[in-house]
Amino acid sequence: MMEPLLKTSNLSKSFGGIKAVQDFNIYLHSGELVGLIGPNGAGKTTAFNLLTGVYTPTTGTITFDGNSLVGLKPYKITKLGIARTFQNIRLFDKLTVLDNVKIAYHYHIKYTLPEAILRIGRYGSEEELVEKKALDLLSIFNLTDKRDELASNLPYGQQRRLEIARALAVQPKLLLLDEPAAGMNPQETKELMDMIRWIRKTFALTILLIEHDMSLVMGICERIYVLEFGKMLAHGTPDEIKSNTEVIKAYLGEEV
Repeated sequence: MMEPLLKTSNLSKSFGGIKAVQDFNIYLHSGELVGLIGPNGAGKTTAFNLLTGVYTPTTGTITFDGNSLVGLKPYKITKLGIARTFQNIRLFDKLTVLDNVKIAYHYHIKYTLPEAILRIGRYGSEEELVEKKALDLLSIFNLTDKRDELASNLPYGQQRRLEIARALAVQPKLLLLDEPAAGMNPQETKELMDMIRWIRKTFALTILLIEHDMSLVMGICERIYVLEFGKMLAHGTPDEIKSNTEVIKAYLGEEV
């Protein structure tokens, strides 16, 4: 079997005496769509913050595509090929929809700072290419007609789509989605499921997904990890997880 694209070993993070994540061991093979679930406060977003360099691990290792991520700044991890969305949407509110996507392409721009300041050399052709790629992404997410609107003026569901589009503009190998269905109605959630499947296939992505909507998780994930109080409670296929008595207790209570 090929080496995993992402692998963590004994990954832990403590804040003072609080152990937010303990012995977090996961692996993701290229092309997989994997879920990370657990009750509120289980440590899911902390795990994402460890994977993306927001937090430095207290102990443990993170390996991505043959590279150690421990100690790297978030922008360096992004450049290696990991992009994410956030539980609370983080757009550039005062920039247009188009500029929100264009700004994510700066990792791939080839012109130099002097060329940008003087607007000479490769600046013009590179900017044209970036705008074309950004518009292509907006078209995919049905946001072309919103290109000149401020991101803050978009309805909630469209802001979610824009955040995913911006993450894809980084051209990642691994996409981390933190509760993408939060605040969506059932129809929007169904459309999101279809979109995530399509994104994975079209962009040849590996996806790790945090989500509370179990219909979405069970409907699209091939494997699922379950966290409780920062510790790994279970790991398996959707069928294995939904019949796991420990998982049922964690979500619904001991009496179940």
